[in-house]
Amino acid sequence: MAIKKKGDDKVLEVNATMQGELTFKDSVNLTINGNFQGKLDTKGTLIVGKDAYVGAEIIGEDITIAGKVEGNIIALKRLTLISPANVKGEIKTPVLVVEEGAILNGECIMRSEKAKFLTLEEMAAYLKVDRETLLNWVEDNKIPVMREGSKYLFDRKEVENWLSKEKVS
Repeated sequence: MAIKKKGDDKVLEVNATMQGELTFKDSVNLTINGNFQGKLDTKGTLIVGKDAYVGAEIIGEDITIAGKVEGNIIALKRLTLISPANVKGEIKTPVLVVEEGAILNGECIMRSEKAKFLTLEEMAAYLKVDRETLLNWVEDNKIPVMREGSKYLFDRKEVENWLSKEKVS
């Protein structure tokens, strides 16, 4: 693992085999060229190199994949698949770019960045908190939420209003 600093950017390159959970609270440019299994929760840019294998649930802002990924992906801004990418899993992103030669097997849900209702996972990513923290807020009635069957749905506008009031108090 190599950490470099390019100007104000933090760059982290992983060229090894790793397993576990990686969570970044600050923006970082992360490149995976080895194998990773577990969960990735990133801010900034994530690049999965052409020789990399990632078996993980991924939440990130701007994700580019050239290698093999098995797992669900939530890209908050953009997901780009470049040849020879091979992705298997459910994808949620407002912008999807698939280059000729890249393979995508799975379901893709595209929502605008300003989509009105967000799922629990999407809201956790949007607020940059872990799922358990968000669930605690829901159970304590600290955040506006609706239930649809067994699912929670968050109205982005209501949550943004709640956030602005919370910052004032």
